Amino acid sequence: MTSTPEPVDERLLNAHDLARAALREITPDATVGDVAGHTVEEGGVVSLRFHNRLAAYPGWFWTVSVAVVEDAEPTVLEVELLPGEGALVAPDWVPWAVRLADYQAAQAALAETADVDDSGDDEDDDDEDDDELSDLDDVDADDFDEDGSPILHAGDLDGVDIDELDDTEDDDSDEDDDTV
Repeated sequence: MTSTPEPVDERLLNAHDLARAALREITPDATVGDVAGHTVEEGGVVSLRFHNRLAAYPGWFWTVSVAVVEDAEPTVLEVELLPGEGALVAPDWVPWAVRLADYQAAQAALAETADVDDSGDDEDDDDEDDDELSDLDDVDADDFDEDGSPILHAGDLDGVDIDELDDTEDDDSDEDDDTV
């Protein structure tokens, strides 16, 4: 059994002025382009599409859904920016647990390939590793707090020894205040 499509109210197909007025309520008129077509939805709703002029949304369309309710004039149901075919859209959402499992599997595969690559003798790589590690010779566990952050020595604030700052100006100004 095939169903016959509902007849479309011609006023909805020609409601571009109403649709533009609704769009002006949410976006500047300069962001709305020419008419780009329409779609007939279920229940006698018509979605009018307009080209989008926002540079950040290529391939997207301003869409205004309009309908006629019981012997009334056409009215706006919804206004939105929708992607067209080929528009850049965000990828489907993937739960954190799945992303973490994928990441861990990729890290394990990298570790396996690194083990295979390290089986050959490559003296140049060893020399480079030794050079990088030589910079760390004077760093030991005493240089870090329990949480792994570097310990600031007394008076150090962002590498500036605040104990060495000249505080004689402050002492002089305090004495001036007391002699009033």
